[in-house]
Amino acid sequence: MFISMTGFGRVVKNFEWGSVMAEISSVNHRYQDFSVKLPRELTILENRLLISMRKLITRGKVKLNIEINLNSGTNIPFVDERAFLNFYDHAEKIALLNNLSISRDINNFLMVPGIVSENNLALEIAEANPEILEEILQNVINDMLDMKKSEGEKIYNLIANDLNIFENIIKNISLRWEIAKNEAIENLRSRIENVTQKYNLEIDENRIAQEISLMSDKWDISEELSRSLAHIEKFKIIMDAEQSSGKKIDFLIQEMNREINTIGSKAADAEIRWNVVEAKSTLEKIREQIQNIE
Repeated sequence: MFISMTGFGRVVKNFEWGSVMAEISSVNHRYQDFSVKLPRELTILENRLLISMRKLITRGKVKLNIEINLNSGTNIPFVDERAFLNFYDHAEKIALLNNLSISRDINNFLMVPGIVSENNLALEIAEANPEILEEILQNVINDMLDMKKSEGEKIYNLIANDLNIFENIIKNISLRWEIAKNEAIENLRSRIENVTQKYNLEIDENRIAQEISLMSDKWDISEELSRSLAHIEKFKIIMDAEQSSGKKIDFLIQEMNREINTIGSKAADAEIRWNVVEAKSTLEKIREQIQNIE
C-alpha cells in the first residue's frame, strides 16, 4: 500500500464557548519538516503538538494551523478596575499639583498598558483540557491521511503499470539476447574459419572456444537480466507490503538503473539497445512517482 506525501485535512469542532478549526497540509520532503501556527495564547503548546505530529507522520513538509473562535460574549477584554482607579487617582493628583486639567474621557485611560488585557479564555480552556487539541490533531491528521491514501492508491496503479512495462521490456531483451548471442557466436566462428582458410591453417576448436569465452565476458548480459528480474520481484513485495517504504523503493530503482545501464554498455545489438532506452525511460517515470510517497 502506498501513502502519498501530498495531502490536506480540515476539521472544525464546536463547543459551548466557540469552535476550534484545524487545517493541515503536506507536500514532498525527504525528512520530517513540520511547522505549527497557533493563536498567540496557545504558543506554549507548540512543542507538545510537534511531538505528537512526529509520532503520527513519517515524513514530508507538513504545516498545521489551528484557530480558536470564541462566541460573542466570551471574548470580552478584562479591565483591571483597581489598576484603573489607582492610575486615575495618581493622574488627578499630578494634575492638581501642577494646575493642569485632566480629561475625563475613559477611553484615554483604557489605552494605558496594564489597564485592559485580552481575555485568556482560549488558553484557560486549552490548559484545562489539553486532550481537546490532541483529539483535534488526531482527527485532522486522519482526514489528511484519508486523502494521502486515496492519492497513494492512484500512484500505486501508475507504478504497477510502469513496472509491468519494464518487466516486459526485460523479458523482450532476454528473448532477443538468446538470438543475438547465437548470432554473435556464429559470426565469430565464421571470422575465425575464414582466417584459417585464408592462410591454410587447421581449425582449432579449442581456440574458437577460448575466443567465444573471452567475448562472452565482455558482452554476456545474463547476470544483469537475472538480477533485473529479481529486483522486479522484490519491488512487487515492497509495493504490496502493509506500509510501503518510498526510501526502499528509491534504492531499488537505483539498482535497477545500474543493471539496465550495464546491459546497454555491453550489448551491441540494435534491438537490445533500443529496449534499454525504453527501459530507462520507464524507470524514470517510476522514480518520479516514487518521490510522491512516504
